[in-house]
Amino acid sequence: MITQDKILEVLKTVIYPNFEKDIVSFGFVKNITLHEDKLSLFLDIPSSNPEVAGLLEKEIETKVAKLGILSFHIDIKTPPKPEPKASTTKNLAPQIKHFVMVSSGKGGVGKSTTSANLAIALAQQGKRVGLLDADVYGPNIPRMLGLNTAKPNVDSSGKRLIPLKAFGVEMMSMGVLYEEGQSLIWRGPMLMRAIEQMLTDVLWSELDILVIDMPPGTGDAQLSLAQSVPVSAGITVTTPQQVSLDDSSRSLDMFVKLHIPIGGVIENMSGFICPSCGGESDIFGKGSAKILADKYNTSILAQIPLEPKVREGGDSGKPIVFFDPSSVSAKAYVKAALSIMEFLQKVTEEKLADNKNIQPTQDNSALHS
Repeated sequence: MITQDKILEVLKTVIYPNFEKDIVSFGFVKNITLHEDKLSLFLDIPSSNPEVAGLLEKEIETKVAKLGILSFHIDIKTPPKPEPKASTTKNLAPQIKHFVMVSSGKGGVGKSTTSANLAIALAQQGKRVGLLDADVYGPNIPRMLGLNTAKPNVDSSGKRLIPLKAFGVEMMSMGVLYEEGQSLIWRGPMLMRAIEQMLTDVLWSELDILVIDMPPGTGDAQLSLAQSVPVSAGITVTTPQQVSLDDSSRSLDMFVKLHIPIGGVIENMSGFICPSCGGESDIFGKGSAKILADKYNTSILAQIPLEPKVREGGDSGKPIVFFDPSSVSAKAYVKAALSIMEFLQKVTEEKLADNKNIQPTQDNSALHS
């Protein structure tokens, strides 16, 4: 004979998802009604995640059915979904749709080269693109775009700078505001203010994407930018060596802590292409960044080989994406640009869903898993 006690014993074998304790011990079973082999259960759980309720209902149905009860009803009460909190992030450049932060854990991995070629590749896909050189202490973007001797003009109000343009991309950098080779010995607050001014005091157009070349590391500049604009994607540039991957892991961890969506990892210097024979050698290794990308649930956007033409193009102001589009490196940059565009589209869709209260809100309580 089936009794309430037997049903209770069965329910004690149902473990609450992501915990080691059963739903009876937690006190989530509020009522058991058994009448003429018809069972009715009422549970009250603390998670608003529909997946948790679904898993519980499925497991309870399976175990109760084994008792021979074929008619039963399970009612699981969940807390109401909290209203999404309004974003507290400032937006100092609201005319720009997406901000893409290109970062690296250490210097010398080709972050600026990547930023420049990515920006041009995105522009070649029909996007309105800007490139902000936020690497205040080492501004290399002007030279890479052939603008190292150019100076920006001021608008009619005399208050805002007009971005320089090259290869279909708007560009601004501290490198065009100071004499070439002049050092900037600034403390953190001055650096943060400079980044804010390059967003507010520059007459950026209504851009689809502003690619931002960040200084290496995870310091004041990254924090200042994340607090100044809603960053849509964080891209980490690394090389295959373990020492670079260690630092790149810190860069990705920074994105997580600053609530910046991780757009992917670009593995630079991934193999060397001989300019004479066209053969490829893995001088620094290849593919090591895949482990790092998997750890942070993201993808490798592209593997850029160590190709002499990339360095030559950067030094001479002739980016390889524009001047040698059929090269292996140029095609890799274009591949990365296309992946970034897809990622930004998903970010846009998720924001629209959030605004319509469609997306479930994550709970922070331990039991809300």
